[in-house]
Amino acid sequence: MADADGIIQSGAGVLELLRLFKDQPAAADRYGAFCTEKARAAEPVLKAFEYLSADTTRRPGPLSGIPVAIKDIIATSDMPTTNGSPIYKDHVPAADAWVVERLRNLGATIFGKTVSTEFAWRHPGPTTNPWNRKHTPGGSSSGSAAAVAAGIVPLALGTQTLGSVIRPAAFNGVVGFKPSYGAVPRAGVHPLSPSLDHVGCFARRVDDAAFALSLLGGSSDRDPHGRPVPAFEISIADGLQPLDKPRLAVVRFAKWSRAEPEQQQAFDAAVAKLRDAGAMLQELDLAELDQGNASAGSTILSSEAALIFEDLIVRYPDRTSDKLKTLVSAGKAVSATDYLAAKAFQGRMRNALTDELAGFDAVLTLPAFGEAPLGLGWTGDAEYCAPWTLLGAPAVSLPAGRGQHGLPLGVQIVGPYRQDLRTLRVAKWVESTLKFDVGIAEVESA
Repeated sequence: MADADGIIQSGAGVLELLRLFKDQPAAADRYGAFCTEKARAAEPVLKAFEYLSADTTRRPGPLSGIPVAIKDIIATSDMPTTNGSPIYKDHVPAADAWVVERLRNLGATIFGKTVSTEFAWRHPGPTTNPWNRKHTPGGSSSGSAAAVAAGIVPLALGTQTLGSVIRPAAFNGVVGFKPSYGAVPRAGVHPLSPSLDHVGCFARRVDDAAFALSLLGGSSDRDPHGRPVPAFEISIADGLQPLDKPRLAVVRFAKWSRAEPEQQQAFDAAVAKLRDAGAMLQELDLAELDQGNASAGSTILSSEAALIFEDLIVRYPDRTSDKLKTLVSAGKAVSATDYLAAKAFQGRMRNALTDELAGFDAVLTLPAFGEAPLGLGWTGDAEYCAPWTLLGAPAVSLPAGRGQHGLPLGVQIVGPYRQDLRTLRVAKWVESTLKFDVGIAEVESA
């Protein structure tokens, strides 16, 4: 029992917990109670949850005993779904989102709803960074990233429209995974920009992110943009098979000079360590993507968001933020010609990336410019995430160092569109080679 309790308290990953629960079923109940107690103790400072469930009853299935936190723009039929907005403060949807229903059918415990920025855009919620309460946890999947980093849950769902999984994963020192566009159905997820919205996850290990996609990938008639990636299975006993000594394209972009010195140093140290371990690394210049992605992404996002939110801000001017109003205003000014040109750029660059990476297994790049910024009013810059979101490419953020204030730094692995399994296998090899374990964040007391 002592060994079981040690695993429970160590910040174990999903697969490690499932192996434990198979041998000691009673440990699953103790783990559920441990997570609930930890959440309640941390919440006065961390503020990661909009809602905590009191029900941790185990259900049968491959995820039995695993508590999963759900970003609060993802519908839950038995818990409020506020979308980070006072408009939906007491809203309980009539039905679960597709991905929540799938989790329930897999036996997972829906642990609670995590704080999101308003409609997953830029107006932040109250969540703090578990490594330092004075710094942002990133956004928009703020609560999900913080909850995993603090060891409250081993798995949490997020969404990404620009950088809302990869960036907070880097800021909190956890694994963040954004699958290919359309890999996980978005039915029941409040839209921000349907051409860019992705469902992703936060976990402790790459194995766990891969396991999650193997179970959560699928299709839904209610998500017209869905395109499931090829199915695969992950062994609970053995985990994901890494792709040994991969060929990596090192992409810095012109914005590299703006990265914090510690982030540059951590990245260069990772490059050297991977090369020493046998990986082939070569600098790659994706100039057209670098120069055009921000304009195209902004055009698509703002115009689609204007269609979604224009009526809302008219009806609720006192309950919508200036950031959302500015987004809608920008979107209304976009011409149909500019929108169609941006969509054409998106498609062309997605196909071009596959060609550019013909001699590589994946891209190695930054997930952010450095540590989580000081203050809670800004969730950080998404410029290193947005190009890959625009293309719908699978992306993984891994912890890789610490910055000048002791907060986590990361690296990002990106693969060609719909090459999720290979991208995850590369990430597993990078993770096992870097061997950087940031540990569990001990949340400061109130």
